[in-house]
Amino acid sequence: MSLWNRLQEPAAALVCGASRGIGLALTEQLLQRQDVACVWAIARHASDSPGLAALVARHGERLRCLDLDACDEAALSRLATQLRDKVPRLHLLLCTAGVLQSGAAKAEKSLAQLDLQGLQATFQVNAFAPILLLKHLLPLLRGRHPCTVAALSARVGSIGDNRLGGWYSYRASKAALNQLLHTASIELARLNPQSCVLSLHPGTTDSELSKPFQANVPAGKLFSAAFAAEHLLAQIERHGPAQSGTFWAWDGQPIAW
Repeated sequence: MSLWNRLQEPAAALVCGASRGIGLALTEQLLQRQDVACVWAIARHASDSPGLAALVARHGERLRCLDLDACDEAALSRLATQLRDKVPRLHLLLCTAGVLQSGAAKAEKSLAQLDLQGLQATFQVNAFAPILLLKHLLPLLRGRHPCTVAALSARVGSIGDNRLGGWYSYRASKAALNQLLHTASIELARLNPQSCVLSLHPGTTDSELSKPFQANVPAGKLFSAAFAAEHLLAQIERHGPAQSGTFWAWDGQPIAW
């Protein structure tokens, strides 16, 4: 039975990284559903996002936008307090935050290009922010209501599928994210037997993250954000507690750890 069919009430959803790309597309598609009561859209510059502004104009108070840096744990704590005052529970928690090459973070091709600052910057966004977000919102996920937690991982985070090497920080941070989510799924199953935690690979999507590397993408394999969001929501819908702690591609194929 799908997530939506298992719901006993209209869903409360939160999308982290909602100001653009896949996060914005997920927010838009969730708001199109009549069984979604409200969506909390958080991003560092949510209030400056033209896409979110257009959605607020269309959907009004069903969309709540908050400026928040998911790498700031004090801000995550304040978010949790604010949410607890507004909603009794969350049914869907989605984290699309990710970095490949920006600022200190680098897409390293060799060991010689590694440095501590780059490793820390990449892990901070790709692994630490999503799991700390889950930590602080855990009180809204406990109970016996159907809920799904999903974060964007990447096929290159698979250790078993790594045949090309390179991208040290990015690969390792996504592998760390997968382990953190898998571990969290075991704890959450005890706190809410109707919970599901998923690592999801969206495919190569036309976004700022992928732009420097799009020349090498095969024809037909560069997806729009709307296409990626549609297929990610399909995976969220079809997987439930029995699949909690697993790793899936956008097309429904399991990915090796």
